[in-house]
Amino acid sequence: MTRMAGLQPQHFRWEASDRIATIRLARPDRKNPLTFDSYAELRDAFRALAYAEDIDAVIFGSNGGNFCSGGDVHEIIGPLVAMDMKGLLAFTRMTGDLVKAMLGCGKPIIAAVDGICVGAGAIIAMASDLRLATPGAKCAFLFTRVGLAGCDMGACAMLPRIIGQGRAAELLYTGRVMRAEEGGRWGFWNALHAPEMLDEAALMLARQLVAGPTFAHGITKTQLNQEWNMSLEQAIEAEAQAQALCMQTEDFARAYRAFVAKDKPVFEGN
Repeated sequence: MTRMAGLQPQHFRWEASDRIATIRLARPDRKNPLTFDSYAELRDAFRALAYAEDIDAVIFGSNGGNFCSGGDVHEIIGPLVAMDMKGLLAFTRMTGDLVKAMLGCGKPIIAAVDGICVGAGAIIAMASDLRLATPGAKCAFLFTRVGLAGCDMGACAMLPRIIGQGRAAELLYTGRVMRAEEGGRWGFWNALHAPEMLDEAALMLARQLVAGPTFAHGITKTQLNQEWNMSLEQAIEAEAQAQALCMQTEDFARAYRAFVAKDKPVFEGN
């Protein structure tokens, strides 16, 4: 196990307090595009979070009124045009590894989205566990607009599970903007908040998660991801084993003692 509260990344902002880490992309003048370096550093940070003992929830926030404008046109898309197949595959695997690291980090991730959230930015929001947005958030999986397929970084697997096959197909084929109100109705956004309330709403949700049984939250995240590939019978058995494991924790015993005492349990994540 490691400690990550003091992380000092070069390509994004990191704040950590009270077991909650907040990540923000650090180029607000360009609506926070991703670069080769920021992709790799984010991937490595989420991989390390799987072993972090001092972080129990992550907020991926906006910066300067925007979330992320996707891959930088000059620093990513331009060089990709000149790459051979080996280099291109290495890049697309790296971007996919960021999503894998987010899914495998063992911590709930809250995306707090304001303004532009397109391309890989939309993927980051999609790969988060919970998604909050402002009424002005503009989310688009715009890969087809640059001559690419909509099947990027797991979009064809994950987006239909969130909003349904037909709606996902429309967004991935057309690359059009999903309006905030529309995304709320479809279940992509868990809630909409005024811009001045977005960060506080994300922080309140993160605090609620951190105050809960964090070991069990990690199990929930694992099962939500792993059960995509299971039959119903396999899923029921996997959940039986997972819940039996959680029943051995001190948090389960604390909850019982608190119930008997007509008190509120204080969880400690063990």
